[in-house]
Amino acid sequence: MPFGVDEAGKGPALGSMFAAAVFLEDRTVLPDGIADSKRLTPARREELATLIREADEIAVGVAEITTTRIDDPETDMNSLAVTAHAEAIDEVLSGVRDDSVSGLCDACDTDADRFARRVADACSTPNDLEIDARHGADDDSTLVGAASIIAKVERDAHVAALADEYGPVGSGYPSDPTTQTFLESYVDEHGDLPPCARASWSTCERALAEAQQTGLEQF
Repeated sequence: MPFGVDEAGKGPALGSMFAAAVFLEDRTVLPDGIADSKRLTPARREELATLIREADEIAVGVAEITTTRIDDPETDMNSLAVTAHAEAIDEVLSGVRDDSVSGLCDACDTDADRFARRVADACSTPNDLEIDARHGADDDSTLVGAASIIAKVERDAHVAALADEYGPVGSGYPSDPTTQTFLESYVDEHGDLPPCARASWSTCERALAEAQQTGLEQF
């Protein structure tokens, strides 16, 4: 499997989702300590991501799915996960001359085989692709683990940029009290959701509805 793919940020109420693909012929060039990004500290993820990106033998592709694309009523998160994986694969293979290439994705669908087929169909690379998808691939494969690290570091940098712009936003996940407080405070002050919010998410819809109801009660 010369490339692995994973995503980060599928479930948050704030910000973009990212997918990363990591391509290399010889897995021994991967730095030691590769694991599913969720099992690593932020500092260790940053360190490993830097080592991966600096290695001449390793190619990295990243795709971003913005909140505008996420809120499009004509799509859904499973389809966008397919799109993100395909875009990352297309980018990482843009300089690969091999006619036939295979890779492994961390499955973002209950049916892993279906997810693999959809990703392969969505890719536009001229390479002849053989794509597999498995649940838990970020734990089982160092290549997918490396992709999960890149994707998570990209997502973390994105959230840090939002915090620089708006102040504390938390992790962006609906269960995060800091994220909930940010949404409520922003809507109270501006009467609308911030551009970084996934407006179609129930957490965001609820924050907006509660603020509008409070406004009506004040009359």
